[in-house]
Amino acid sequence: MLNPPFFKVFIMNYRNQFNAETQLKLSPFFDRTSQLNESQEWRRWSGYLSATNYELTHDNEYFAIRTKAGLLDITPLYKYIIQGPDSQRFLDRLVTRNINICKVGQVMYTPWCDEDGKVIDDGTVQRLSERKFRITSAEPNLEWLEYNAAGMDLTISDDSVNTAALAIQGPNSRDILNEVSSDSLNNLKFFWMINTNFGDIPVSISRTGYTGDLGMKFG
Repeated sequence: MLNPPFFKVFIMNYRNQFNAETQLKLSPFFDRTSQLNESQEWRRWSGYLSATNYELTHDNEYFAIRTKAGLLDITPLYKYIIQGPDSQRFLDRLVTRNINICKVGQVMYTPWCDEDGKVIDDGTVQRLSERKFRITSAEPNLEWLEYNAAGMDLTISDDSVNTAALAIQGPNSRDILNEVSSDSLNNLKFFWMINTNFGDIPVSISRTGYTGDLGMKFG
């Protein structure tokens, strides 16, 4: 992790090479993915430098996800670990889903709202153990989580910078991951997760995604 001010120089390997500097954070996959960004379109995503799209049109990405598979860097998503005796009660109070029926290894998609019912954000809740959960979000929510956890017996930690993540989406996604996973994903159900390894690297894989096709997220 680089503390501010953090400048990182990166080199794009194109016919016309150039150097650039950024104060934004870079995903661990940036050195590889940046070389594929033919469009050179970038945006700020949760403090990370992220590609808007890799080619001048979306055609190849669309057809890859619909007919084969596409790989997406979702490292900038916020990730929070909530654990303790009151963790289930807290999340059941925080989100609109019934967390009381969420089993260990299950994932639930849910929004969370303010006291007037206005949606603040949405994301997934993963039940890692009886008293430990992970919640993801597109926007920073640590202050809101801590505010609603006042008086409860639990801890909330921001795991965003410690856990990088990728999503692989498309009909071939499961077969591709089966080639590198220590455990078969053939029986992994929709919105459930499994802990396994890629070689000697521990990973958590969930069968989730927003593409409307077979897909997995892992980190």
